Amino acid sequence: MTATSTAATARTTPQMNYVRNAWYVAAWSSDVGDTPFAAKVMGEPLALWRKDDGALVVFEDRCPHRLAPLSMGRCEGARLRCMYHGLVFDETGKCVEIPGQDMIPPAAKARAYPAVERHQWCWVWMGDPAKADESLIPNVWPLDPDQGWLLGTGILDYQSEARLICDNLIDLSHLSYVHPATFGTTESWATHSPKITALPRGVRYELWLEDQPNMVGGGGGQVDPWTTYDMLVPGIFLLRNTIYPVGTAKACNYEAPGEDVKPLFDAYTCQAATPTGDRTARYFYSWGPHSSVGNEEVRDHLMVMARQAFAEDQAMIEGQQRVLDATEDPRVIPTAADRPVVMYNQLLAKLVREEKSGGTESGEAAA
Repeated sequence: MTATSTAATARTTPQMNYVRNAWYVAAWSSDVGDTPFAAKVMGEPLALWRKDDGALVVFEDRCPHRLAPLSMGRCEGARLRCMYHGLVFDETGKCVEIPGQDMIPPAAKARAYPAVERHQWCWVWMGDPAKADESLIPNVWPLDPDQGWLLGTGILDYQSEARLICDNLIDLSHLSYVHPATFGTTESWATHSPKITALPRGVRYELWLEDQPNMVGGGGGQVDPWTTYDMLVPGIFLLRNTIYPVGTAKACNYEAPGEDVKPLFDAYTCQAATPTGDRTARYFYSWGPHSSVGNEEVRDHLMVMARQAFAEDQAMIEGQQRVLDATEDPRVIPTAADRPVVMYNQLLAKLVREEKSGGTESGEAAA
């Protein structure tokens, strides 16, 4: 093997380790229609397609015959036909037809992945199929249309590790410095300490701020924002930002507001960072108000802000990746704001170790 080919082989392996026994977001449900949809998760090419009853099926995007992409195939009822030489596969990946011959070799089989469509996302299990547990799919309930949230959606492709995107989402102190022009965020996001709680498969963040400029909720003036999020394995981020009149934080004794405390504004964002390959990721995002405090016009306004903010994040994160790549033995110096980042990454590292050793997946993020 030449030096060039060795380097090329090394670059196909992601720099960071990721949990395999987990459900990853491969696409928005709306992206998978009457024709197969190509995606990639953890360096593995996928072909997502639907049977005639609408059920989701996910194959490796590789026909076992001549290795043509099955994402260029044709859906035929409950089967998928490769449109290079016409081989037909059922939903299990078994080849059931080869034009011009009766005998079908047992090896003529496309790899099928456990797949579930839920919360407007197409989820794929990247680990041991025997361990695929649908109860481990994060509950992204705000994306369900009957929950009353008016969410715009989008996708960004990153030239960086998905883990860096997750670090960015978890540490909201960056809002003070990356997004002041977009969100009107003050240094309070960096100077105030949130409540951090370990979850069985993630971390939870809760924070009151007081007397802040009201840019996200519209209407101007000063407000008390309450922000809470869950970051869940393998990279699912659910954040709720609720805005109240000044004085509400103190009246609630800086604890979570009850349902009887009526907000001025209420918005949710559901996001997923999926590793696609070596230092690349796909970022799925949504944002919008609850229908009780906003409408489609408000949602569209928030999405304009979101696209601007996420472009700011992308520039910083991809710049960070370039510096990491150029640094021999890169090391970071954690600060107090990094506590939830460290907790979440320790949880992921624990799950990866357990997978490699054949142990269980149980265990919360260390507090």
